[in-house]
Amino acid sequence: MRIPRIFIDTELSENSIFALPDSAFQHLCKVLRLKSGHPIRVFNGKGGQFNATLCDVEKRSANIHVADFEALDNEPPIQVTIGQTLSRGERMDYAIQKSVEAGVFAIQPLFSERCEVKLQDSRAEKRQQHWQQVAISAAEQCGRGVVPVVYPPIELSEWVENCNEMLKLTLHHHSAKPIRQFEQPSNNRIALLIGPEGGLTEKEVQLSEKSGFNAITLGPRVLRTETAPIVALSVINALWGDI
Repeated sequence: MRIPRIFIDTELSENSIFALPDSAFQHLCKVLRLKSGHPIRVFNGKGGQFNATLCDVEKRSANIHVADFEALDNEPPIQVTIGQTLSRGERMDYAIQKSVEAGVFAIQPLFSERCEVKLQDSRAEKRQQHWQQVAISAAEQCGRGVVPVVYPPIELSEWVENCNEMLKLTLHHHSAKPIRQFEQPSNNRIALLIGPEGGLTEKEVQLSEKSGFNAITLGPRVLRTETAPIVALSVINALWGDI
């Protein structure tokens, strides 16, 4: 029997019953057509998950009976925050989704000189909420107990100037320095800057270097902006993480 796993943004505790939120009800009871007594797993992004049972399923509502807590040990030892320059449409969604699956710690969307995406304040807020939901869905699917934060988009210059991770890296295909030449940071925190589809400008690369970022390459091939974070996270976790 397939056991659905769902994120619920509320405090959870063992041996408790609470009402299923509307969005979760729609998915579990309307889309999946689950009935009372069906086992599910719930988590709130604070680590671990709870075994639970769907109960009191009615036409427009249902409850969850939360049973025991289950600790999870699947968070990478390396905490990578990605500064991901905005890309159009599904490419940004794809980058966020796969980054979460690959173990990213947090994602900071960025505006850059060659970024083709322009967002006003109201649209930026809606996109950030959408991207956070993409991260939640990815965490549900891949079994993580922690949901990476997707921050509101800011200018690239602001992020690199205020970034305080111990090891700061910029993916730059003109660099000849591979990531394996660096040592694992003692606090296991890494910042990774990824440019847009047209790449970072030389001015942006120089600005990042001035702020302590090191230009690196992931090989002789040019990666798409939505592919780069997946490859980079895989390499980092193979070097210093849990792969």
